[in-house]
Amino acid sequence: QVQLTESGGGLVQAGGPLRLSCAASGSTFANYAMGWFRQAPGKEREFVAAETWVPKLYYADSVRGRFIISRDNAKNTVFLQMNSLKPEDTAVYYCAARSRTLASPTISATYDYWGQGTQVTVSS
Repeated sequence: QVQLTESGGGLVQAGGPLRLSCAASGSTFANYAMGWFRQAPGKEREFVAAETWVPKLYYADSVRGRFIISRDNAKNTVFLQMNSLKPEDTAVYYCAARSRTLASPTISATYDYWGQGTQVTVSS
């Protein structure tokens, strides 16, 4: 079992940066691949960024070049650095963890554990 807790959300002006953190506890963090998803009001949850065991990084087209996913195993934490934020990035952001699998990291159903989410609001 893994417990995930996101932090770092808030209100930011368009063009600004924000860094989200996701702290993991309860199991060996290094055994899990991590991903970030988001859900805007009235929309389905969508993939944002993920890492795999290869290792390889994946990004949604809408955030590639602006967002960076990284992790610090010593701190049991995964980060999402978000730069050049846009109003359309406004959403609740969730981190997720999954055990070793070859399934696509962009599919939310492949993740075993989820955080409670953190709100990101980008004003124009």
